[in-house]
Amino acid sequence: QNPSVVKKIVDKCALAARARAAAKKARELTRRKTALDGSGLPGKLADCSIRDPEHAEIFLVEGDSAGGSAKQGRDRQFQAILPLKGKILNVEKARLEKILSNDEIRTIITALGTGIGGDEFKGEKVRYHKIIIMTDADVDGAHIRTLLLTFFFRYMRKLIELGHIYIAQPPLYRIAKGKEEYYAYDEDEREEITKRFGKDGVNIQRYKGLGEMNPDQLWKTTMDPEQRLILQVNIEEAFEADRVFSTLMGDNVEPRRQFIEKNAKYVRNLDV
Repeated sequence: QNPSVVKKIVDKCALAARARAAAKKARELTRRKTALDGSGLPGKLADCSIRDPEHAEIFLVEGDSAGGSAKQGRDRQFQAILPLKGKILNVEKARLEKILSNDEIRTIITALGTGIGGDEFKGEKVRYHKIIIMTDADVDGAHIRTLLLTFFFRYMRKLIELGHIYIAQPPLYRIAKGKEEYYAYDEDEREEITKRFGKDGVNIQRYKGLGEMNPDQLWKTTMDPEQRLILQVNIEEAFEADRVFSTLMGDNVEPRRQFIEKNAKYVRNLDV
């Protein structure tokens, strides 16, 4: 007799059914350990030899080209490589069943072995204690990095709290003079090195992406534990982080516009 009430009940039942299906899919993904499902997935895991998570690390690499260089340049003993093709889904705007249908996210969940979200997530089962996001040092790379951090923040936050999430710091410049070469990670460092070399005979190469580095350069600058720079992701103020993620990655345009207008004056080295 009351169609609106009936519709609400039906919608609620449908939502619960979708949630159950998504939870089942998450469980199935978690049961797979090392081997990824190779049926058309855009990137395959090149796993490491070591099985002790405390000494194992995985690089989530932007692009197949850089992924190939990373596979060749890595230390196979303790470094795994998972290439990711393009931008992953913005999980801030998607339901769980859609998230679990995304190939890139599925490969990440399978590789890490933790499950996803709520009771299905088992942080203690993570297969690598260092999960390193390695993207290009440009605006597109920053976007992909933000999408990945949004995913981890929303569905694998415990990994951040446990200190397992890191961000690689690839160089922006290679500066060479004769047989000497240095790598600069920002504009200030480039200027400092250039002044030290002088102007004559100096060759400056700006890296547009990770794929421009050969395996040896990628290892030496970004992957070698003895030389690399990596940033550990920490959540100092979870509620503030939650607010910023919702503002920047959500559907509501107005709060995002206000945030950009308020903080635009702090922008440095804009990449457009």
